[in-house]
Order: sequence, then structure tokens, then C-alpha cells
Amino acid sequence: MEQTFAIAALWFGLALVATALSARLAVSGALLEIVVGAAAGALATRFVGPDALGAKLPWVTFVSSTGAVLLTFLAGAELDPGTLRARWREVLSVGLVSFAAPFLGCAAIARFVLDWSWPASWLAGIALSTTSMAVVYAVMLETGLNKTAFGKGILGACFVTDLGTVIALGLLFAPFSWRTGVFVVACVGAFVLLPAVTPRLVNHYANRTAAFRTKWVLFILFGLGALALWAGSEAVLPAYIAGMLLSKDLAQDHQFIRRLRTLTIGFLSPFYFLRAGSLVSVPALVAAPLVFLALFGAKVGTKIFGLVPLVGVFRSRRDERWYYTLLMSTGLTFGTISALFGLTHGIVTQEQYSHLVAVVIGSAVIPTVIAGAF
Repeated sequence: MEQTFAIAALWFGLALVATALSARLAVSGALLEIVVGAAAGALATRFVGPDALGAKLPWVTFVSSTGAVLLTFLAGAELDPGTLRARWREVLSVGLVSFAAPFLGCAAIARFVLDWSWPASWLAGIALSTTSMAVVYAVMLETGLNKTAFGKGILGACFVTDLGTVIALGLLFAPFSWRTGVFVVACVGAFVLLPAVTPRLVNHYANRTAAFRTKWVLFILFGLGALALWAGSEAVLPAYIAGMLLSKDLAQDHQFIRRLRTLTIGFLSPFYFLRAGSLVSVPALVAAPLVFLALFGAKVGTKIFGLVPLVGVFRSRRDERWYYTLLMSTGLTFGTISALFGLTHGIVTQEQYSHLVAVVIGSAVIPTVIAGAF
């Protein structure tokens, strides 16, 4: 047990370092946690040994996954379905182009420039087509844009992009089975019942039992997450939809949302961001820096060329167009999930995985820092 407490203390020490650097450099705390995690992982591997930080321990994996799920749920809870219905053309078109342009462009670069196999190239296209809901939402919390129609539109487009990633990963590498059918049917049933059942339970128990809302939300997220993983999908996908469906009911209690954010940002998400950084193999990047530059340029370049003209149709201000585009160029959650899926299933090698994750993490940091200038 002492090892568990020691590792937890180490990780929160790293989180404190990232927070201090964030305050000094005026950069998002989530991004600094990724960078600090990468640096700590490289130093630990160099002077102590692989897995010295315990990033692959089951409980660390669970806590970090829970952080990603709750961040995604909170992002969905910030959305107003009415706003999305009113702006569905913007959300749908931007989201689809944000997925399709880098998916095809990065796959082509991996296959014809880097000479990766076709399966590895398609997986690279999937991993680099994503937009990081967790990073975008964390940044918007710090800027206050999560409460604006502009920010909600970006979050909606992020969801469409990541939905395309999940579908592509399932079609190409995880064939649909009867479990997929059970998952879809169960989710549809849950999503139909949630808006009707939740207000009744909350009104009846919330003022009688401590933290009923929190326990109810965690029950829903863990249940749907377990079902998603059982079916070969990812736990963060139903979390976003659940948050969106419950946004109207949860928004009535601002104190509850603040407490849930404190739990997520203060305890859970640091594990997720630090762990994502620690999984990068720095020696593999140093050995082949041109591979990183080619993939990073393909991801960000295809996003920019695909989105800037399209976003200009809906946003006339230059600063808004570039801020929108750059945030849509970020990647982390589904990108690392897709890359890890490829590694565990033998689709990509350890070196290819390291380059993909490094590009995903680089796209989480660099475009977001530049976007702050707009």
C-alpha cells in the first residue's frame, strides 16, 4: 500500500510543478501537465528504469481514464441542445471536415512519404484526425468561453470530429459484432430515459442525501463506460452524450457543477494529462525527428487548409476564424486512445506509436498556445 501512496504523491508533486509553471508562463495547466509528464517520463526511464512512474499500473490507468470521462461529460454538460440545433450546419460541416481532411492527408503522408504499411497508415490517419475535447474544454474553462455560443459551437464540432474517429476506428480495425448492437441499443435506451428519470430522482433525493447528484452521474458514466469497453468502443463517447442530455437539469445547480469541476480538475484530470505525456518515448523521437515533423505538419496543415475557408463562412472576424481552427487542430484523448489501440493490437510498432503520441501531444500544446494570441 505504501507504494500506491508514494506513486500518488509523486504524481501530485508533478501536477503541482505543472500548476506553478502554468501560473508563471500563463499557459494552460492541462498543457503543462502533458509537458511535465513527458519530461518526468524521460528522466525516470533514463535514470531509474522503464515504468518507474507507474503509468501502466491498473489503478493509475483507471484514475486517468476516469478523468478523461468526467472532462468529456462536463464538456457535454456545457452544451445547450437549443444552441446546437440553431447552428447545426456550422457544427456538422466543421466537424466533418475537421475529421476527413487530416484522416486522408495524414494517412497519405504515412503511406507514401514515410513508407508505413497500409494498416499503420490508416491508423495514423485516425489518430491524427482527432480533436481533443479534454484540452479544448480545459482551455475554455480558463478563458470563460465555455459559457458563450462561440465556445459551445467549437465543443459541438469537436464532438462530431471525434465521433468520426470512433466510427472509422470501428469500421477499419474493430469489426462490428453483436456486442456492438447491444451497446447501441442500451445507449439509446439510456439516453431516452435519462432526461426523464434524472429530474425526478434529483428532486426526490438531492436535498435528503449527501452528494446524490455526484453518485448518480458517476453511476451512469461508469455503467455506460463499462458497456462501451465491453463492446470494443471507448468510455468517453457515451459520457459526452450523457452530459449533453443532462445539461439542462445540471445547469440549474451551479454549485454542483463547480464541485464536480473541482473533483475533476483537482484530482482526476492531472493523472490523465501527466500519463499521456509520460507514455512518449523520447529516444524514438530523437532518433527520427523528421518523422515527427512530417506527421505534425500533415495534421496541422490539413486542419488549417480544410477549416480556415469553411470557418470563414460562419465567422467573419479573423481572430475568431484562427482561434476556432487552431483549437480544432488540437488532439489528445481519442488520438492517444487510437494510437494505443494500434500498439496493443500490433498494427503499429513501438516507434510508430511514440511518433503518433508525440504528434498528438504536440498538437495539444502548440496550436493551443498559438490560439491564445488570437
